[in-house]
Amino acid sequence: MNTQTTDAQKWLILTLLVISGYLLYLLTPILTPFLISVFLAYLGDPAVDKLETIKLSRTVSVILVFCLISVTGICFLLIIFPLIEEQIKQLFIRIPEMIDWIQTGFLPWISQRFGLDVSSIDLNQLKRFSLGHWQTFGSFGTKFLTEISASGQLILLWFSYVLLIPVVTFYLLRDWDLLIGMIRNLIPRQYEVVVTHLIKDCDAVLAEFFRGQLLVMLAQGVFYSLGLWVVGLEFSLLIGLTVGLVSFVPYLGFIIGIIIAGIAAFMQFQDVLHIIYVLIIFGIGQILEGMVLTPLLIGDRIGLHPVAVIFSVMAGAQLFGFFGMLIALPIAAIVTVLLRFFYEQYLNSSFYTP
Repeated sequence: MNTQTTDAQKWLILTLLVISGYLLYLLTPILTPFLISVFLAYLGDPAVDKLETIKLSRTVSVILVFCLISVTGICFLLIIFPLIEEQIKQLFIRIPEMIDWIQTGFLPWISQRFGLDVSSIDLNQLKRFSLGHWQTFGSFGTKFLTEISASGQLILLWFSYVLLIPVVTFYLLRDWDLLIGMIRNLIPRQYEVVVTHLIKDCDAVLAEFFRGQLLVMLAQGVFYSLGLWVVGLEFSLLIGLTVGLVSFVPYLGFIIGIIIAGIAAFMQFQDVLHIIYVLIIFGIGQILEGMVLTPLLIGDRIGLHPVAVIFSVMAGAQLFGFFGMLIALPIAAIVTVLLRFFYEQYLNSSFYTP
């Protein structure tokens, strides 16, 4: 009788999981603002807990952290985003000039220096494409706002993001510990130790990436943007943010950034001195990352492998679009922790060591 009951419970749990997954799939279009709110609350909860340790109430702590998150988001939308848009616009305007320089200066130098035949390389099609599309890329923000104004559905979506995200984030931050406690109470007592251990491991992996690696990426983006701006590079913000964005893959951001910044510096200033400046900036950036940022913000914990990050984000985008990108990393973290758990179980099993 007990076995039948246990089997029935297992089938019931499996059925509920399948139904829940299907409902989540159906609700995908409206889940995005809630997932963004959960993400922001997850990032902000440690700061709220810290403020509580200095005798501030939970509500006051939440208000302070919430204001910080809000100001950061508003500054990005009102200051950083227009600057990025303007630099992208200027980049597309300059592409024909860059192509002319490559054809008349760089390719002949390559041919003369290394004896390579570059006569078959034709960049005119790329030049025509940039001339025909720079306005489209450059006015992305304006076109986006125009499309929103012209569509009632997009207006509703926009307001849902603008209004829902702050409200939901505030209440999630305020009740975060309460919600975690409620979820923990739902865990069957016989599995509580194992499940709690797995959840803590998942939190450690996610915390390393979201509260550690993302801060490293942000710090690198700011450092390289400011450094290249001091040198006088025209596209300093665009290059710096690009380097920061891809720096979660070891050395990839450094390699891409130093190549792009070096080429941009040579094309703009036509001298070796500014290339040396670029090399110095990226050298300092690497030292700063290796000796300060990574040990301070991440430590030596084992988290998501860069390849796992790339694959999970691409797979999520392919399967579920933007919603898939939002849930890709949490799912990857859960899978990583489960694989480690089953690997440890396998090593301790009689099958591995009879």
